[in-house]
Amino acid sequence: MFDSVTRVDQRSLDRHAAPKDFSDRLALRIVKTMRVFADAFFAKRYGHRAVVLETVAAVPGMVGGLLQHLKAVRHIREDHGWIRELLDEADNERMHLMAFIKMAQPTVVERFVILIAQAVFFNLYFFLYLFAPKTAHRVVGYLEEEAVVSYTQYLAEIDAGRQENVAAPQLAIDYWSLPSNARLRDVVIAVRADEAAHRDTNHGFADQLAAGAGPGAH
Repeated sequence: MFDSVTRVDQRSLDRHAAPKDFSDRLALRIVKTMRVFADAFFAKRYGHRAVVLETVAAVPGMVGGLLQHLKAVRHIREDHGWIRELLDEADNERMHLMAFIKMAQPTVVERFVILIAQAVFFNLYFFLYLFAPKTAHRVVGYLEEEAVVSYTQYLAEIDAGRQENVAAPQLAIDYWSLPSNARLRDVVIAVRADEAAHRDTNHGFADQLAAGAGPGAH
């Protein structure tokens, strides 16, 4: 299980890493552009948005973990925990998908979008991480910032009664150790806390690489 705190204060939720250089600004612009398309496609269908976007969110950790593993083997050096952290992140994002898939079945169109989005994003992110790992981690950090915003909006919709607060699936109850009577709202809070943790981790990795530290530094 990914080790995150399900209750985070508002200051933590609102945390934003201000761009420090051109690559940071580029990473932020990429993410903001992706947000425009996601908002246009999904609108207020937050459950379906989560299903599709979590399939993409599970890619960076796996790609980063793979490339850090190969680099550690190639250079015969320690990875300082980066590989496990990144692979745990990928698995955690996969569990987000498994939880939401129980509550919001994707349509045929959305399944097609999943196939295309994952294929395109995997290849783009692979080469981005291969040649510019700092920028790659910054992209993920900004993606996770947007994920926190999206899940906060999802909670607002649930609290306003515009999204049905259905029972949480057993998979989510077991994974996050939620109460047996947990609802969708509890799952969203747990997922949002995970995303905030991933945001901080990836911005931290990007900062280390910018300082010339960390196993991914050139």
